Amino acid sequence: MADMAKQIVETNGLPDVTSLLFRVVNGLGLLNLFLLLLIKAKLLLGSYKLHSLQSKFLFLHPCQVDDGVVLPDEASLYLTAIEDAEYKDDKIEFWNNVYGFDMSCIKKQAMMEPLVDTVDQKQIVTNCHLLKTMDISKMVLGDASFTAPFKLIAECDDYIHAFVAYFDVSFTKCHKLMGFSTGPRSRATHWKQTVLYLEDVLTICEGETIIGSMTVAPNKKNPRDVDIMVKYSLSERRCVVSRVQFYKMR
Repeated sequence: MADMAKQIVETNGLPDVTSLLFRVVNGLGLLNLFLLLLIKAKLLLGSYKLHSLQSKFLFLHPCQVDDGVVLPDEASLYLTAIEDAEYKDDKIEFWNNVYGFDMSCIKKQAMMEPLVDTVDQKQIVTNCHLLKTMDISKMVLGDASFTAPFKLIAECDDYIHAFVAYFDVSFTKCHKLMGFSTGPRSRATHWKQTVLYLEDVLTICEGETIIGSMTVAPNKKNPRDVDIMVKYSLSERRCVVSRVQFYKMR
């Protein structure tokens, strides 16, 4: 990575940049961002797009460059819930009976792996809840682990098959506030959304509430993997459920 940075500097004729420290922070899980490193507030070093679903952050150590900034400098993680019976039946429930064979052990594994895909906004059943806002320029390694509560309120009568996570980013250090969203109600991006399928099918009516929490942390054996725990409960007239589910993003 250092060689790549050096090559970019030389190619773009930026001799003023003498020393950089790059740190890879693994395990932020649901946020996959690209960073623009603006050195000394004037010299644009370039951009590095992070394709890994394990979510690597390219982090510029603030002590190494005077007056340097990291852009985007603010990220917010959101959660919503969707109806997705067709996909769940086709790709997950399918393992209950594969030409007469019970292969439900594979179903359990399929449930644990989040799906990264584009969600149709027509599938959204609840509001979008803000889980966490992060100042990327001040993040340290421990910030990759967190627990955040959520409250999702149904906007219509429907069924819920999955939670969907996505992020928004902001460029607050620019002369004009800029940013974009990777949410299902926004224009589709490279990062799409992260879908977490539920073991239960939740029957919910408009105005009813799902409460819970999401915990995200790097895997202890392999920090490139991300462990996600979701606790949720619904106690309403047509559905009473309380469950804890575990996911692993590889």
